[in-house]
Amino acid sequence: MKDWNPDLYRQFEAERTRPAQELLNRIPLLSPAYVTDLGCGPGNSTELLHQNWPEAQVTGLDSSQAMLDQAQRRLPDCKFTLADIRHWQATPPQDVIYANASLQWLTDHPVLLPHLVTQLAPGGVLAIQMPDNLDEPSHRLMRHVAERPAWQAKTDPQAAARKRLLSTDDYYDLLTTAGCRVDLWRTTYYHVMPSPQAIIDWLRATGLRPYLAALDDAEQALWLADYHAEIARAYPPRQDGNLLLAFPRLFLVAQKV
Repeated sequence: MKDWNPDLYRQFEAERTRPAQELLNRIPLLSPAYVTDLGCGPGNSTELLHQNWPEAQVTGLDSSQAMLDQAQRRLPDCKFTLADIRHWQATPPQDVIYANASLQWLTDHPVLLPHLVTQLAPGGVLAIQMPDNLDEPSHRLMRHVAERPAWQAKTDPQAAARKRLLSTDDYYDLLTTAGCRVDLWRTTYYHVMPSPQAIIDWLRATGLRPYLAALDDAEQALWLADYHAEIARAYPPRQDGNLLLAFPRLFLVAQKV
């Protein structure tokens, strides 16, 4: 799959940053010394952490060099590391491990989350926000278009199959068993979008990437035309002409005891 596109990702930066800020607001630490942003992307979430705790050593970690290059230009005082979250080992143990909209791309949460808890210092916090939108029309229609005969053979079933999140009960049990106090909640954001194309532009930076990865430019245009027709039907304009994109997200804040 092609590397992430930081400029496309930042097109809706205000909307993407809002849940990041709300996750940060619920971390019950005043002055952590060591903070890591897992899946930092172009640095918008890392910037929030750096501004909130200017005395902390803040490190952004991502698997995309393009994202890290942009983040480093944006935040020259922070450290950025190319690494796989699944195999990352913190040195030293971290006071805050922050994962905003990154862990939903990774499988085997029953192994991954306890592993991340072991990277925390005593009293440290693992703070996670994940999109929980696979059943929304935006994502159901991706699967619907990909299953059409014209596209089925061109879509990697594994690449397009983002795994469903665990239940809230399962996450609570998983993190309490790992030795944490847990605060969890779910929020649905309603983003005001000017057109079906704006919804597609948002999703091209994230959820649509696996579906388009194997297609050439001409094929991508045809695939997106099919998807655009479906999105236009699923998201009718409201009275003012705008569309409402519902976007559920799950939040977990686990403090190691």
